[in-house]
Amino acid sequence: MIRVAGIDCGTNSIRLLVADCDPETGELIELDRRMIVVRLGQGVDRTGRLAPEALERTFAACREYAAVIEELGAERIRFVATSASRDAENRDEFVRGVVDILGVEPEVISGDQEAEFSFTGATKELTGRDDLAKPYLVVDIGGGSTEFVVGEEHVRAARSVDVGCVRMTERHLVVDGVVTDPPTGAQVAAIRADIEAALDLAAETVPLGEARTLVGLAGSVTTVAGIALGLAEYDSTAIHHSRISYEAVREVSERMLTLTHAERASIGVMHPGRVDVIGAGALVLRAIMERTGAKEVVVSEHDILDGIAWSAARATA
Repeated sequence: MIRVAGIDCGTNSIRLLVADCDPETGELIELDRRMIVVRLGQGVDRTGRLAPEALERTFAACREYAAVIEELGAERIRFVATSASRDAENRDEFVRGVVDILGVEPEVISGDQEAEFSFTGATKELTGRDDLAKPYLVVDIGGGSTEFVVGEEHVRAARSVDVGCVRMTERHLVVDGVVTDPPTGAQVAAIRADIEAALDLAAETVPLGEARTLVGLAGSVTTVAGIALGLAEYDSTAIHHSRISYEAVREVSERMLTLTHAERASIGVMHPGRVDVIGAGALVLRAIMERTGAKEVVVSEHDILDGIAWSAARATA
């Protein structure tokens, strides 16, 4: 077993996984998994820069994670940064801060690398299941981008497109610095148009229609699943590998786009950092299911973070 720490710094949240991994057997034993919503991508779509307050929130989370990693004694850390830091003009400031705190340089990976990590993390434990046909289509709906990957045991095709729950919310639902609550029909239509255009782009590279099993990752998908399951509070055990029908996704999507901020915040499974962006995130998932004809989505709590941990373990093997 190799003890590793994987960090996934996305547009909306930063997550940590410390685990013991065995590259030979494929066994992963989770020691600590946590998430902090830092909104690193706050305003990036509009300004092209990482906001000072967003950087400070992210660095505070890094300091917390550094303490956990030291306590558990991980042999190797891999820090992967995704869409927001890839796009920002002042990303060097972000890199310097992470190196100072964690002693490792964040790897600003490409969308294709991001997709490959997501696919590995999501599908490694599905191998051998007779009830889930291949090929898989793994969709990772993040804050700034969504990754599409088709494959069996390995990735066959992948594409990252710039639609995510934060990007769509900031682009279409924020008026004079305030999120429209609830959004208008015209605002929802504008989001749908962006999503459909992004799906057209994804389909140029990824054969969306060939997939037999849709696997959905990240907070928008797991939150929709928790709501659809009627959970009183977030329960990762109940959500992991749940199978949510298209009808349930459509119902949750419509509901999230008609509730007020206070009503969404009162939902038991809702993380405070997702209250304003869940409507757009649910809409992305719904559009994907409509485009692919998927009757259900298999929800995975294991995603890019697990793929990052596996890559760190292989690097030490």
